[in-house]
Amino acid sequence: MPDALPPAGNELTQRKHRLGVGISPDCYLYMRSSTKESVLTSTPSAVRDFRPDIQGLRAIAVLGVVLYHAGVAVIPGGYAGVDVFFVISGFLITSHLARTLRSTGSISFADFYLKRARRILPASMLVMVLTTIAAYLWIPRVDVPGALQDAAATALYVPNLLFAVQGTDYLAETAPSPFQHYWSLGIEEQFYLLWPAVLAVAFLAARKSPRGLLAVAAVMVLGSFSVNLLLMQVSTPWAFFSLPSRAWELGVGAVIALLPSTVTKRAGTPVAGAVLTYVGLAGITASFVLLSETTPFPGFAALLPVLATASTILGGSGAAAHPRALSNGPMQAIGRWSYSIYLVHWPLLTIPQLAAGTENPLPLVLTLALGAASVPLAVLMYRYVEEPLRKPWRSPLNTTRRSLTLVAGVSAICAVTALTTAQAVDRSRITTDETAGFTAGTRNPEGTPYVPSNIDPALEEAGASVPDTYADGCHLDQLEIELAPGCQYGADDTELDMVLFGDSHAQQWFGALQSVATESSYRLHTLTKSSCPSVDLMISVKDAPYTQCEDWKKKAIKAIHELDPEVIVLANYGRVQPADPSAPLEEQWAEGLASMIDQMPADAEVVILADTPEFPVAPASCLSRNLEEADACSVLREDGVDLSRQSLEKDVALREGAHYVDLTAYLCTDTCPAIIGNVLAYRDEHHISRPMSLALGEPLATALAGII
Repeated sequence: MPDALPPAGNELTQRKHRLGVGISPDCYLYMRSSTKESVLTSTPSAVRDFRPDIQGLRAIAVLGVVLYHAGVAVIPGGYAGVDVFFVISGFLITSHLARTLRSTGSISFADFYLKRARRILPASMLVMVLTTIAAYLWIPRVDVPGALQDAAATALYVPNLLFAVQGTDYLAETAPSPFQHYWSLGIEEQFYLLWPAVLAVAFLAARKSPRGLLAVAAVMVLGSFSVNLLLMQVSTPWAFFSLPSRAWELGVGAVIALLPSTVTKRAGTPVAGAVLTYVGLAGITASFVLLSETTPFPGFAALLPVLATASTILGGSGAAAHPRALSNGPMQAIGRWSYSIYLVHWPLLTIPQLAAGTENPLPLVLTLALGAASVPLAVLMYRYVEEPLRKPWRSPLNTTRRSLTLVAGVSAICAVTALTTAQAVDRSRITTDETAGFTAGTRNPEGTPYVPSNIDPALEEAGASVPDTYADGCHLDQLEIELAPGCQYGADDTELDMVLFGDSHAQQWFGALQSVATESSYRLHTLTKSSCPSVDLMISVKDAPYTQCEDWKKKAIKAIHELDPEVIVLANYGRVQPADPSAPLEEQWAEGLASMIDQMPADAEVVILADTPEFPVAPASCLSRNLEEADACSVLREDGVDLSRQSLEKDVALREGAHYVDLTAYLCTDTCPAIIGNVLAYRDEHHISRPMSLALGEPLATALAGII
């Protein structure tokens, strides 16, 4: 039974105890029952009428999340507060559904979804609309279309799926979406859509046996946890953001709700209850302190906050007094407002940071102030949005069918409006009125101090300024392991072959190398794969071993030997995470590069291209905030260029009989400008744009003149 359920008694007592119940920081569910139901319906978990300990748990969870997002270093694992809420969600919703099944034998799905919509969506939609307006007004214009697409996904209750598809790294994202916190709301809404039907079917299939429901919940937990572990080896974003890999956390709460009353009574005795509660609180605290951005998550690490929360909930199911740390007035108030705090705090923190530029981190005192400001705003939203709109209102629309139709209609309107606006913004040019000449491809380039009207590519199109190998399928994504067919460019009648081998930092040189190959009568063959460097080194991507890279490299090396080319060009992004952390990356990289050179055909000329500079933020985003001061978006050469890596690769190349080509002088002087002439040099933080690659064709041909 949910903690907001008013105890049986007089109406004054019932009104006194009608408090909001947060299913999670993302999905705040108010559940109440009539006095008749509370007397006649027994719950399988013997949940008490009001659970101040759960209210306090909610406060701990949301405080952990807010402080983590504000950048408080002492709780690097504060993000686990969301996992605490997932367990609470599963416990409360399953208690309510099991109670309804035992009382009536069925579930009114329309009524269930309508109640959820009334409680969840008003505050969620309000914050979404206000965040959309704020993002449109204040974040860099080039980032607005992406933010509006995120808003549309939020309106359609699938933001978590969008972030998974985008490969978002929640724990290390440098330019997060203002809507990123809605990912967990998406998971909860998807869980609410499916879980009532699963329980209803299980209830009938098990002949109304409580043990049948418990068995179903247990199977769901085991299955979902297995999916979690599997996806951690394949794609961490999908493991983090998808319902199948996160449902087990809500399922753990469901299992507690469905435990036989004999179990919960024993767990809730004064001694056992106190032990379970304090062990649980210690576990939650430990998760906040011990977990960090480098922890592979969720994976096995999520067991700590999940089981700790389960222990605390189970320990509070008896008659023992709840600890003051959870039941005191301030914690009860914060728990009551937690859903609104969660919704409000993220845009308060992210939009000012995006407006200032992620290359200029806001000071801790300011982020703490912004986090604190979420509390009074949440109080207002709780009082004037959550509470009034959760109750049925008198209106011709106030029927179940019409209300759900209204909810669907509002969501669709919000999504269409966001996408339409995104397209309109995407078509608008972001430049000054001045033009600039073409000077890219010259040594010691002077940066253009403004964004010219003839900039190529346009700022809003920077991300799409990629080589042709994207469109023809010759650059593989992370999950692909089969070599792409037909990736040969140039005249068929020539007998000379050149191979470009590596990751996306090899692929970015395609334009330059294609022009070199054409002028020198070579056929160019491309073997490139996202995040897969042509180095004999097992790496991890998103904390998961990149086995697909190893499988693909073996096939690529075999194909190179079968082709037996005259020239092989290796280029890679060196800032990777080795799967084996026992040795320094520099040492492993040097050994892996030497090993890869040794594996190339003996008669081939092997060329290693120096990597391109890296910026702290995508230049297009910075430039859209500095149209007249483009120099502000340059990076110092010593900061943007990994000089030690360049020296290491040069030494390895010379030792192994390969060639080393460094074109940094065509991209940087003491600084590396974002715009050279009228060319936007970079499509993102560390890839050169297609026009810049083409401009470097002549310098590359000069550097290779004595080799090819």
